[in-house]
Parts: sequence; C-alpha cells; structure tokens
Amino acid sequence: MNPWLAGLPLVLLLAVLLTLGAVVLLRRNRRTGVKALLGLNAVLMAGALALFAAALNAAPASAGAGDGGAAATAVAAATEGSDSSGAALIGAAIAVAGSSIGAAIAVAYTGSAALAAMSERPEIFGRAMVVVGLAEGIAIYGLIISIILIGQA
Repeated sequence: MNPWLAGLPLVLLLAVLLTLGAVVLLRRNRRTGVKALLGLNAVLMAGALALFAAALNAAPASAGAGDGGAAATAVAAATEGSDSSGAALIGAAIAVAGSSIGAAIAVAYTGSAALAAMSERPEIFGRAMVVVGLAEGIAIYGLIISIILIGQA
C-alpha cells in the first residue's frame, strides 16, 4: 500500500484533534483561540500546497527490470494524454470550489434577508425559501460543470 494513502487517516485524525483543541481554546480565551485557529489554517494550507507541488512534480512510475519493453509501453500508454486529463480534473475542482463559495455567500445574504422579512411578515415563508433555493442552485451548476469536465477527461 502507498505510504501516502496509509498516512491519510492519521493526518485526518490529527487535524480533527487540533481543530477541537483550538475550538476549546477559543471558548476559554478568544484572542489565543483565534491565533491558534489561524496558525492551524496556515499549517494545513502549507501542507496542502506541498502536497500539490509534489503531485505536480511527480514522475511516472518506472517499469521493472524483468518486464522488458512491455511494462515501459504500458506506462507510456497510461501517461499519454495525462496533461489534458489533469487539467480537466483541476478545472473540475475549481468549478466546484468556486460555485460552492459563491453559493455560500449568496445563501448567507439571502438567508439573513429572508429571516428578517419573515420576522415581520410570516406569510412570505414560501417566497423567501424560493430565493434561498435559487442561490443554492449556483453550487449545483458548478457540480454539473465538474461532471462534464470529468467526463471529458
């Protein structure tokens, strides 16, 4: 098994424990908790960037010595066109991330406005939820675009 893959559950557990510790610290001392959360976010971002750089610079797997030319041909065939498929996958990730962030911002504003309007007139609940649902549709559009891009890859 790949050591990177075997280490992922440990990294996930460590990140969850550190986040819970920072949240507990945030409840006790706000300024120190915010500093701890910002430091944790910086460490996670640096780790993600290092992993991304390692993935971009990774060389394809080499063939074994006893396989002869068949393994080298298989590796060449497997990596052929990987540049365009990699770009399509990165584009799909950007589409999902951008649309999700946009939907979150839209739902935050429309949801708070809908709650304020419903506190004055409760009978407009249906119309307010339609507006919030339309804002959530932005994320669905990004998901559809990413499915199309993955299908093209």
